[in-house]
Amino acid sequence: MKLEHIGIAVASLGVSDELFARLLGKPSYKKESVEREGVVTSFYQTGDSKIELLEASNEDSPISKFISKKGEGIHHLAFGVDNILDEIDRLKTEGFEFISEEPKEGADNKLVAFLHPKCTNGVLVELCQEKP
Repeated sequence: MKLEHIGIAVASLGVSDELFARLLGKPSYKKESVEREGVVTSFYQTGDSKIELLEASNEDSPISKFISKKGEGIHHLAFGVDNILDEIDRLKTEGFEFISEEPKEGADNKLVAFLHPKCTNGVLVELCQEKP
C-alpha cells in the first residue's frame, strides 16, 4: 500500500483551488464531479501522492455533513492498492470494518472502498485501485 492522496473537505472549491495553486505553485490537473456522492473534486499532483479537494454539490452530501460538524480540513487518507477486493478481504480478516465492502466508482478513474473511522483511530481511510 502507498499513500495515493489526502482528501481535504472545502467549503468553496474556487477559493481553495486558488489557495492550493499558490501553495503548490501549479494549477489543479483535474476537476471532476461525482454525482452519486454529491461532490466535486479537484486534484493536485504532489510528487508520488496527490491532494484531492472535495466540495459538496448538495446539502445531503457527506462532505456537506462533514463540514457542518467539523469544518474544513482533512477528510480522508487514501491508499493505493493493486487489487481492492483482495485488500478488502485481507483487512476484514485483520478485524477492520468497512462502511461498504463493495468497491464503487470514485473520482480519478478509481474503484474505492472506505474503512469505518471507528476502527482506524477516527481517521477515514480509503482504499483505491485504478479501474481496469
